[in-house]
Amino acid sequence: MGFGSYDESEQRDVDADFDEDSAVESAETNHNGSIEFENGASSDELLDRLEEIKDE
Repeated sequence: MGFGSYDESEQRDVDADFDEDSAVESAETNHNGSIEFENGASSDELLDRLEEIKDE
């Protein structure tokens, strides 16, 4: 089978072999804090830069 070929038989009955006990619980990675970021540029400066990027 060549690169990019698709064979549905390879997609059926996939046997996932993983240990659920060592799996990451999604609740363990929740972030309940806040974040602030200041880039030092005004909104007008950012809009001007966006226009420059669009023109390129």
